[in-house]
Amino acid sequence: MRSVTKDNITDVFRSYMADDMPPRTREIMSALVQHLHDFARETNLTHDEWRKGIAFLEACAAIETEDRHEFVLASDVLGLSSLVDMIHSSADATSSSVLGPFHVSGAPPLPVGGDMKRDFGGPILLAEGTIRDTEGNPIGGAELDIWQTAPNGLYASQDEAQDTFSFHGLMTVGEDGRYAFTTVKPVEYTVPSDGPVGDILRACGRHPWRPSHLHFIVKAPGFRTLVTEIFPDDDPYLDQDTVFGVRDDLVMTYHERDASDFPEGMALSGKVDAPFLAVEFDVVLARE
Repeated sequence: MRSVTKDNITDVFRSYMADDMPPRTREIMSALVQHLHDFARETNLTHDEWRKGIAFLEACAAIETEDRHEFVLASDVLGLSSLVDMIHSSADATSSSVLGPFHVSGAPPLPVGGDMKRDFGGPILLAEGTIRDTEGNPIGGAELDIWQTAPNGLYASQDEAQDTFSFHGLMTVGEDGRYAFTTVKPVEYTVPSDGPVGDILRACGRHPWRPSHLHFIVKAPGFRTLVTEIFPDDDPYLDQDTVFGVRDDLVMTYHERDASDFPEGMALSGKVDAPFLAVEFDVVLARE
């Protein structure tokens, strides 16, 4: 079409799409371009601002690596990751939350009662609970992928001093659906702010802090896979998570217990000689 104008360019774009393209692709691309064009018209976007937007995307691509996913981080701090999570969370199951850019696949097996703290300093945390369906029945054989930061606030993929799977474990629960493991108390940390995403945060007058948390991916045949995080209720950043990951049902409470209360059947049983923290958190999965 020769007579393209700022008012009809969106409709012209739609007219260029093939008649036999997949309906969902048509729906997504049509909506994407509609909002993109409306954004430019609403803000009267300048050439300089457009170039800065392109430069941001190029800068994200320039620092993307196997261990650093700047585009995922951008989606996180803009709230898109959490919005997609919330759109597709099941109302009667544990809420989903952001995967984040630091998950490492292929974590080593961690037995029920196993330990991830190893020789790292910091308070011991005993985390346990039951994986259930929405009717309260335990889900035997469910798989729990666990990861977190080290006490220095860094994930293994960010820190050359840690091995590849530091603070990562893959647990298969028994028929009772119970999981249990020990680790170090997670700490709050900052998302990487030395790249283009950091520029966005600073431009908006925002901080890069996340509240401390444990990451879970929970899988079981016949159930929807759950990607989530759980947060302690005393964390100073609970109400200002820079990636919008906190949900009411994902907030837990740590309870301090005496060393004499540490349970049997754990990797650290008989080795705990100081007060430790304990938390009970059940996970509810929705059926597919």
